[in-house]
Amino acid sequence: MADRPSDRHAPDSPADLGYAGLALDRCGEAREDAGFLAAAEADPAARTALFIGARAVLRAAGGGALDPLFDRAQAEALGPVERSVFLGRDATGPVFAAHLDDGVETAIGRADNLALEDLRAVATDGRLSGPALALAGYAKSMLLWHERHGFCANCGARTAMRGGGWKRECPACGALHFPRTDPVVIMLVTRGDRCLLGRQPRFAPGMWSCLAGFVEPGETIEAAVRRETREEAGVTVGRVAYALSQPWPFPSQLMLGLTAEALTEEITPDLEELEDARWFTRDDVRQMLAGRHPAGWFAPPPAAIAHHLLRLFAQT
Repeated sequence: MADRPSDRHAPDSPADLGYAGLALDRCGEAREDAGFLAAAEADPAARTALFIGARAVLRAAGGGALDPLFDRAQAEALGPVERSVFLGRDATGPVFAAHLDDGVETAIGRADNLALEDLRAVATDGRLSGPALALAGYAKSMLLWHERHGFCANCGARTAMRGGGWKRECPACGALHFPRTDPVVIMLVTRGDRCLLGRQPRFAPGMWSCLAGFVEPGETIEAAVRRETREEAGVTVGRVAYALSQPWPFPSQLMLGLTAEALTEEITPDLEELEDARWFTRDDVRQMLAGRHPAGWFAPPPAAIAHHLLRLFAQT
């Protein structure tokens, strides 16, 4: 089955934006067909992204790069899988995601050509990037959804995987549950030639980033930007505009990257959310992106959408 244009990497999405660029046909019209799924599982070209908990099992791919996919023989050599989810098809064949038992972690650690890695770490250092990182993030989100939704939210009974892993069905009350993605706004707030950035206590020393927060029920994207900016920094925002988006598999969010114009200047940071917040000049941002700011400040890495929002500001 050929990739459809809608499944391909968006041409206006930055090539180094993490977890984006997934070139995969999800086969949404065929996932309910048991015959289709059985044929996909039996296909010799089928490959599987493997995880232990939230960490990805990765193969050395040469040149320091890593590969998240294993063919059947490679996967079976590591041990039985606990759960298999159909992700779609690429130009090679069917692609699945599965969990391995925790007991194989020691064997993976001893293998010269294998690594068990947190996706944030390999995205930051560049060992996993492009479509391979996007696929691993997609697989992680799907597997963690199943791990956290084994029981019906309607009646509490144990649910069963259906549709190749694209829904869970409750045998007791008949309720259907589907994988979810939580929308998060992340915004670069500007006032003239300056932008508003904040620091969370968990950030590495010297790193500053855009403000962000979840979209709440009954709220538009624009309203979420204005509310989060006011709550976190005490700054009032006017015009809001969309810039770009990013899947964020921690565990499963869609980061909506936006720009916003501040109507006020005084900052009153919420110290329960932020360690600090302040205005930065365009020159500050250019130096931070280049890693050459005299104060030691720096921007998030290219794998993060905040990096690209800052890059757009710096290039203006």
